[in-house]
Amino acid sequence: MRILWTLLKIIIGLAIAIPLGIVGLVLTLGVLGGLLGLAIVALKLAFVGFIGYGMFRAARYLVAPAPKPNAKPVRELPTPDPYYEAAMRELDAEMGRTSNR
Repeated sequence: MRILWTLLKIIIGLAIAIPLGIVGLVLTLGVLGGLLGLAIVALKLAFVGFIGYGMFRAARYLVAPAPKPNAKPVRELPTPDPYYEAAMRELDAEMGRTSNR
C-alpha cells in the first residue's frame, strides 16, 4: 500500500508540474521571441539609417564639396599683466623673499 501511495503522489505531482512546465516554457519562448524580434527590427533600422547616412554624405560631397580649410593666423601670447607683477614683487618684499622677476 505504501508503494501505491508513493506512486499516486508522484502521478499527482507530475500531473501538476508538467502543464506548469509547459506553460512556463511557452512564456519563456514568447518573451525571448519578442526580444529577438525587437533586436531584428533594431538591426534593420540601423542598417537603413547607415544606408541613409551614406547617401546623405555622398549627396553632400557631390552637391557641395567641403571648403578648403583656411590657415588661421597665430596670435601672439598676451603680455604679462604689469599690475600682477607689481603685486607679486610687493608680496615677496613683505614676506622677505628675494624674487627673480
